[in-house]
Amino acid sequence: MNLKIWFHSRLLGRKIGRYSYSAFRIVSSLPAIYNLFIVVFTLCRWALAEGYGACLINRPELVQDMVKQVKHQVEDPRFSVSIKIRIHDDLTRTVDLCRKAEATGVSWITVHGRTVEERHQPVHYEAIKIIKGSLSIPVIANGDIRSLKEAENVWHTTGTDGVMVARGLLGNPAMFAGYEETPLKCIWDWVDIALELGTPYMCFHQHLMYMMEKITSRQEKRVFNALSSTSAVLDYLTDHYGIDWTS
Repeated sequence: MNLKIWFHSRLLGRKIGRYSYSAFRIVSSLPAIYNLFIVVFTLCRWALAEGYGACLINRPELVQDMVKQVKHQVEDPRFSVSIKIRIHDDLTRTVDLCRKAEATGVSWITVHGRTVEERHQPVHYEAIKIIKGSLSIPVIANGDIRSLKEAENVWHTTGTDGVMVARGLLGNPAMFAGYEETPLKCIWDWVDIALELGTPYMCFHQHLMYMMEKITSRQEKRVFNALSSTSAVLDYLTDHYGIDWTS
């Protein structure tokens, strides 16, 4: 199995101690892990106020050091270390950041095509295309991809080596299978997996809220989102979708 480990930038952004590097070394030794993903991206207000998260795009030397120190802890030369970033208003600064990361040995870069200040504005796919043309390593495009068709369009528009999807897949895990909305079979599978693994209720419920966004009315959302126990969720799904979880 191949897995990705996401080390959140609040762990890495302002101070990286020897314990963090030890964690990288331990994780990279696991047989199923092949990539460490440094997220220089988060927009959480407390992270930005502390000067890390997405603010790190303004500190390319620190990002370089983060990549260098992480790679130093990984003995397997086949192991990859990647970063995810937002863009600057002045795109030359983003290109400079990416080139410095590339020179330090980062394996690939994911670019979310918005600035730190932008939230729901259109994604700057042309900016991602320029960054891709400035680097030799793989570049992955990210931002506002909510269907398989959009994924293909973004891939062709940016000329990148691939696309990364976040919220689109939360809302429809079957997106890359060509579904426009989450099929009931996908919901059934998630419930089976969550029950088998003992997934905490908040995570279990939140994922169902995402997955059922397009297939429920506003009133149904109010009712479902207010449920507070696994048994209540199972009863709701049984009553509304005829799913027998005891069989």
